[in-house]
Amino acid sequence: MPRFSESCRRCARLARHLERVRAQRPDYHARPVSPFGPEHARLLVVGLAPGMHGANRTGRPFTGDHAGILLYDTLYRFGFSSAPVAISADDGLRLYRCRITNAVKCLPPANLPRSDEVRRCNGYLRNEIEALPEGSVILALGAVAHRAVLMALKTPGTRFKFSHGARHVPARGLTLYDSYHCSRYNTQTGRLTPEMFRKVVTAIAEELSCPA
Repeated sequence: MPRFSESCRRCARLARHLERVRAQRPDYHARPVSPFGPEHARLLVVGLAPGMHGANRTGRPFTGDHAGILLYDTLYRFGFSSAPVAISADDGLRLYRCRITNAVKCLPPANLPRSDEVRRCNGYLRNEIEALPEGSVILALGAVAHRAVLMALKTPGTRFKFSHGARHVPARGLTLYDSYHCSRYNTQTGRLTPEMFRKVVTAIAEELSCPA
């Protein structure tokens, strides 16, 4: 699998969708969204896919929409981010020992990637995971991200069930934590509260020996 490129068109449906978005909103990034943060990070956060008015607009994961509010605030509290708010790709925010990516790098229609698109994009995630140093932690935001990580590790999904707050060891030298996604729906309905999310990141920080 080649290294990720913003010119990727491996998924015809997603490529056509992005063409339509670019035509309607020429000021949007509207292309595959690159990972953000140092390549050899100790913590890899894996989301679902770029949001229409967030990463798809700004060109940086979880930046510029509701989904990034809780994520970046929490990363800042634990020393993984230089600022608690992500506004744009040129806002000067930096990540420390942390990298953020998505299971699918392109905006999917209705925010729902198909299983074949997750599979087709999975080689990029595999490359990102292979770059992690031994002892690293992966945080999967949601069940799709959880399954994509296991797919990248060539680990049967039935061995490790997604559950908020769960800790798994799917491969030597790597630990996988699960959390509900930081989406507007989850945070506004109370399915995922700031306390719930911070508890997961607290466990990760302690495992990496970098508590707040």
